[in-house]
Amino acid sequence: MSAQRKRNFKIEAFKHRVDLDPKYAEKTWKVLEHAIHEIYNHNASGLSFEELYSDLKGCSSALLSTRARNAYNMVLHKHGEKLYSGLVTTMTWHLKEISQSIEAVQGDLFLDELNRKWGEHTKALQMIRDILMYMDRTFITSSRKTPVYELGLNLWRDNIIRSSKIQDRQLNTILELIHKERTGEVINRGLMRNITKMLMDLGSSVYQEDFEKPFLDVSASFYSGESQQFIECCNCGEYLKKAERRLNEEMERVSQYLDTKTEPKITCVVEKEMIANHMKQLVHMENSGLVNMLVDDRYEDLIRMYNLFQRVTEGLRLIRDLMTSHLRETGKQLVTDPERFKDPVDFVQRLLNEKDKYDKIIAAAFNNDKSFQNALNSSFEYFINLNSRSPEFISLYVNDKLHKNLKGVSEEDVEIVLDKVMMLFRYLQEKDIFEKYYKQHLAKWLLSGKIVSDDAKRNLIVKLKTECGYQFTSKLEGMFTDMKTSQDTMQGFYASQGFEAGEGPTLVVQVLTTGSWPTQPSAACNLPAEILGVCDKFRAYYLGTHSGRRLTWQTNMGTADLKATFAKGQKHELNVSTYQMCILMLFNSVDRLSCKEIEQATAIPSQDLKRCLQSLACVLGKNVLRKVPMSKDIAEDDIFSINDKFMSKFFKIKIGTVTAQKESEPEKQETRQQVEEDRKPQIEAAIIRVMKARRVTGYNSIVMEVTKQLQPRFLPNPVVIKKRIEFLIEREFLERDEGDRKLYRYLA
Repeated sequence: MSAQRKRNFKIEAFKHRVDLDPKYAEKTWKVLEHAIHEIYNHNASGLSFEELYSDLKGCSSALLSTRARNAYNMVLHKHGEKLYSGLVTTMTWHLKEISQSIEAVQGDLFLDELNRKWGEHTKALQMIRDILMYMDRTFITSSRKTPVYELGLNLWRDNIIRSSKIQDRQLNTILELIHKERTGEVINRGLMRNITKMLMDLGSSVYQEDFEKPFLDVSASFYSGESQQFIECCNCGEYLKKAERRLNEEMERVSQYLDTKTEPKITCVVEKEMIANHMKQLVHMENSGLVNMLVDDRYEDLIRMYNLFQRVTEGLRLIRDLMTSHLRETGKQLVTDPERFKDPVDFVQRLLNEKDKYDKIIAAAFNNDKSFQNALNSSFEYFINLNSRSPEFISLYVNDKLHKNLKGVSEEDVEIVLDKVMMLFRYLQEKDIFEKYYKQHLAKWLLSGKIVSDDAKRNLIVKLKTECGYQFTSKLEGMFTDMKTSQDTMQGFYASQGFEAGEGPTLVVQVLTTGSWPTQPSAACNLPAEILGVCDKFRAYYLGTHSGRRLTWQTNMGTADLKATFAKGQKHELNVSTYQMCILMLFNSVDRLSCKEIEQATAIPSQDLKRCLQSLACVLGKNVLRKVPMSKDIAEDDIFSINDKFMSKFFKIKIGTVTAQKESEPEKQETRQQVEEDRKPQIEAAIIRVMKARRVTGYNSIVMEVTKQLQPRFLPNPVVIKKRIEFLIEREFLERDEGDRKLYRYLA
């Protein structure tokens, strides 16, 4: 099959002149004008739209409708301007007629008529646009005129929407309907949606200028008046409910029949008028404001306040600042109330309860807001450190919870207690004081020989090490090491002596490393001869095994088990302190002794002796001694004797020493002095570290760096830092710079 030859086509101009009817343009326009009138008069069925909507793109092969072809020919023969101007004139005439019909409608039907006419107009525009499609594509594009459909919208805007008799009436009617809806009436939301959509279709500027701006102004006025009315008759919780409801209503209104871009604007109006303008008055409202919500744990109201106030500038800051102020004042009253000092455990428990309360509020009501959590932490740090005895009391709380009350307590509960203790510990600025007190309490329980939860204590030490570093807990860990070493030492001692059970008194010695334990200078208490002989044997064994060491007996820290026989042959086993043992064994040889005679015989310090005698004679159920005269106070001439009438249903009886749960003022001063002495070498070491790194630096820089380094343990006093600098200068570790006396130089 042979290939077909390609044919080349060439379009040539007419070889003869084509003459048009001089009245062609006028006649053609009359036909098109009639078509537009018929469309607006709803007689479009007679316009043969089957042809009218022919595809104009394929005009070379398809039949054009008469009217579309007429419009096409007018543009083709350079009469586009006449066609366009005629369109404007005709559409304007019809819109003025429509305007008059809308204006004539009275009452509630006004918007219905406006909506109906708008629908008709948009349909007419679509038909007209199709007839004039060629003009849209060519003439309007080249002459930069407004397209047909957009032209129809603009003419509707100018002749209808912004008509002097329609514009205000339309706006007022819409605003009146919205007001009715706000006051509880039901309105036609579908109609409202059509009207506002019409305004949006006419252009964002029309919607904003003709509706949105007046709507926002009226809304501001409405909510300003309503909020003032609410603030005068409602409590804070009720007001917040109303504000929340209004806010939700406006957001729903936007979703139903307003432009989505209106939502942030109208919600801003509600937030400003109902929240921002009254938030200070709300949070301080008497008997129902923020403080009352916090005190009464009103979570629902607190959640609502947080959610509403976070929408306005400075709203959350206002809540946070007032919460901080209230918390600091409450905490200050708690930690400075002398009545609270009587029970340190209760003192700390109240702090923990307060912390738990606000942790729950922040989690449940304030969305775990970090800024609120930071405010809570800073508040606790502020008022806990107002009481210089807080470290001591927290240590006593640990002693009570981890040493005394572990019976029947699960590991999970112990862990919770530890975490709470660590939480308070972090707030302490003088953590080294806590360490000193806790070391004393831990020492007491380790030396008591009782089986308590080592795991709980070791767990606390791990947490302290994580928080403050190895150096902070090295001495506490050393105490546990000494207890294990002492067990091995005692096994070696008894093996070397060949002791058997029942042969005289039994001695158990804990050898404590100086520096790790809170050992205090102990008076040379006169031990009974039976005990003194065993002690001498142990001294000889230990010093023979470990050369170069010294042993000092800490009789104030020991305990003893005594077998006692009372009248009528009643036998008991008494667990007592070493001091109490020395006192009781005096009565093996005498019947009556005065307090002064006991002091001379035992050499026990006066204050310790009185406490021991109170424990032995004044505690009901454990009064193995009789005191004359009978009273809680101990005087030098009081007489003591064995209580022959002592009875107890228990065979083993523990007689503790009456001690103050917290330190007395002299003891407190002594502890403080010891802490200050312990701090001196730490401050000096920090100064040396800073100077080694910088070689030459000023006083302020030294203070800042030393404070930063020591802050995990305590806050050093700048005055003390200056004194330690002077001391290091005297010892030739540092020197002042000759050129600038404010600078210090490190001497390598």
